Amino acid sequence: MAEPTLLAFLLLLLVFNAPSGSFSAATKDESVYESFLQCLEKNTNPQDKISNLVYSQSNAAYTSVLRAYIRNARYNTSATPKPLVIVTPTQISHVQATVICTKKVGYQLKIRSGGHDYDGISYISDTPFFILDMFNLRSIEVDIKDESASVQAGATLGELYYKIWESSKGHGFPAGVCPTVGVGGHLSGGGYGNMLRKYGLSVDNVLDAQIVDVNGKLLDRKAMGEDLFWAICGGGGGSFGVIISYKIKLVPVPETVTVFRVERTLDQNATDIVYKWQLVAPTISNDLFMRMLLQPVTRNGKQTIRASIVTLYLGDSDSLVALLGKEFPELGLKKENCNETSWIQSVLWWANFDLGTSPDILLDRNPNDANFLKRKSDYVQKPISKDGLEWLWKKMIDVGKTGLVFNPYGGRMSEIPASATPFPHRAGNLFKIQYSVNWQEAGKEADKKFMTQIRRLHSYMTSFVSKNPRSAFLNYRDLDIGVMEPHKDSFEQGSVYGYKYFNDNFDRLVKVKTAVDPENFFRNEQSIPTLPRKA
Repeated sequence: MAEPTLLAFLLLLLVFNAPSGSFSAATKDESVYESFLQCLEKNTNPQDKISNLVYSQSNAAYTSVLRAYIRNARYNTSATPKPLVIVTPTQISHVQATVICTKKVGYQLKIRSGGHDYDGISYISDTPFFILDMFNLRSIEVDIKDESASVQAGATLGELYYKIWESSKGHGFPAGVCPTVGVGGHLSGGGYGNMLRKYGLSVDNVLDAQIVDVNGKLLDRKAMGEDLFWAICGGGGGSFGVIISYKIKLVPVPETVTVFRVERTLDQNATDIVYKWQLVAPTISNDLFMRMLLQPVTRNGKQTIRASIVTLYLGDSDSLVALLGKEFPELGLKKENCNETSWIQSVLWWANFDLGTSPDILLDRNPNDANFLKRKSDYVQKPISKDGLEWLWKKMIDVGKTGLVFNPYGGRMSEIPASATPFPHRAGNLFKIQYSVNWQEAGKEADKKFMTQIRRLHSYMTSFVSKNPRSAFLNYRDLDIGVMEPHKDSFEQGSVYGYKYFNDNFDRLVKVKTAVDPENFFRNEQSIPTLPRKA
């Protein structure tokens, strides 16, 4: 009988000698979870069975729910900080309760609609946090008579485009080209797409919105007031509350649109074409959007740069060929380079599907799909000279894999005042640059290699881009340009990235933030800070 007693003694010894932190942390987490759940049950309808929508780390489905909308594999590792709880609301009242109860237990709340934040800040944090995962709140109601649609934050752009197409073949919406992006993050951050020169940004076409504020109240545009409505149309929703839905204005699209993609390498006159593109793409007809991608490639054993021009033209191919023959003869565009199609088919083509693919594919959310990636952004206000471009080609080849995407502005973008929405990059900007690198290899070495590459190229571009501040685009999230330290609400730290993203609009955003969330409950690594408190 002595053996079991000895075993019990040894087990007790192990317990008393184990690091106390791990037990106390686990006990604290359990206690926070219980308090949170009790609070949720108290603040929701018993029939809703809210506990079925809450995933703690011990829940068998926790990992699959967390991973479903992680879109950057850099943040899907065992070392990535994980939320204590994921809440997946199916009703607005669940969102209201989640805000009230997260505040009560003193945790941080991260809000995820599609998971496409490039630096993952909708689902990671260095402080204890919960995720409010909006994917169930995805209803879309299209009113063609009114030429509007109401779309919830958890819907995807693909679902929105599909619903518009179902209701009308003569309407569209100017938003992003990636169908799995969530509406909540895209619109609140000032989303754009290939109709921005014709119709401006997504947020230039928002009529109303619903938000749950820091007190758990549901507010529409009238109830929230024009300042808060202004702030959530480009200032990032996650600083001010939980975006529930937007009412958007649909835009007319012609029965026939035209798309084409042409590629040139350096020995095919690419430098002249890139130089001329800078003069033409931002000034040509507002019906034409010509994105340009620059990528180091190997051809016949020799490294070169490939320039690809990818377009959407709101018209037929004859008028497009005539227009570019006059404005951009260097391109040598011929009718056989062009594809005439419908607007919904152009959406599919831009999303890398073949023309003729069924629009049903836009309803595929493609969960658990993530590359290792990094993105950065810049704005160009004066054309880069041919000498400058030739210097840049050498640097791009030297750096390695990082590519550049040039997105032309002008048109409607130059007509809308910089202060109309928080997004300030309007007249005076020729084009926006996206720096882009993807890789397949997991691990710290590959991460360091590609992160160093993209940062080097960004540094080389300094003399070609905007200055004081060196502007950046909020929806191309880039934590390299400045972060708010955990547990801090520092105007000084926030202004480092804030002026880059929002220029002169940052100060107004800070005033709105101070008015609607003075305790800084809604916060993240690049949220809007409150005004410094007077001593």
